Amino acid sequence: MSILQMFSWPFMQRALIAGVLVSLCAALLGVSLVLKRYSMIGDGLSHVSFGALAIAVALGVTPLYFSIPVVILAAFLLLRVADHPRWNSDAAIAAMSASSLAIGILVISRTTGMTTDVDNYMFGSVLAMSKTDVVLSVILCAAVLVLFVLFYHKLFAVTFDESFSRATGLKVNRYNTLLAVLTALTIVLGMRMMGAMLISSLIIFPALTAMRLFRSFRGVILCAAVTSVVCFCVGLTVSFTLSTPVGASVVCANLAVFLVSCLLAAVRR
Repeated sequence: MSILQMFSWPFMQRALIAGVLVSLCAALLGVSLVLKRYSMIGDGLSHVSFGALAIAVALGVTPLYFSIPVVILAAFLLLRVADHPRWNSDAAIAAMSASSLAIGILVISRTTGMTTDVDNYMFGSVLAMSKTDVVLSVILCAAVLVLFVLFYHKLFAVTFDESFSRATGLKVNRYNTLLAVLTALTIVLGMRMMGAMLISSLIIFPALTAMRLFRSFRGVILCAAVTSVVCFCVGLTVSFTLSTPVGASVVCANLAVFLVSCLLAAVRR
C-alpha cells in the first residue's frame, strides 16, 4: 500500500494532522523545559493525566474534559514546588507521578477494568483521534506558535537566566506558568496518540537531539521542531505498515535520530 493510499483513510488523516501539531508543540516547549531542567515534569503530568482519565471513565464523564483541568492544576503545583527552596523538585515529581499512576490502576481494577478507551490512553492508538482532538490540536499549536513568535526574546531570557530576568522586571512566574499550562494541554491531547507511558518522549528526545547538533537557541528550536515532526511521520507510517503500536514506533524513530546525532556530534568533536 502506497503512502497516498494509506493517508486516504479518514482516521489516518486525523492522526496525521493532530499528531504533527502535538509533536510540534511538544518539541518547542521541550526545548525550554529541558534547558530549565524541568523535563521530568512532562513524565509526571502524563501519569497525572492517566490517573485523571481512569477516574473520568469510572465516573462516566468525558476523559478529555476531566483530565485537562486536573493536569493543569498539577502543573501549577509542580511549578510551585520547583520554586520552593525546601522542596526537592525531582522527588516531588516522582512522588506525584507514582501516586497518580497507582490511583489510576486502583480505580480501573475496582470499576471497569482495562477497557478499550483506557487502553488507548495508556498505550496510544491511531484509531482514537477524533475531530475534537484535531480542533483542539490546531488551537493549541496556534497558541504555542504565537508564544514563541511574539515572546521569543523573553522566553530566551527566562530559559537561561531567571535571576537576571527578574532583576530586569520580567514576569518570570507568568512565563513559567504559561509554559506549564501549554505543556499540560500538549500531554493531554497527545496521550490519545502516544499513550501515557510514552508521551513525555516527545518533549525530551527532539530537544536532546537538537542540542547535540546546534549551539544557538534558535537553531535548537528549529531543529527540534523539524526532528519531532519528521520522526512522528516516520513512526506513524511504520506503525500502519507493520501494525505496530504508534507510540512505540514514534519513540523508536526519535531514539534512532538521537543516536545518529550523538554519533555526528562525536565525529565533529
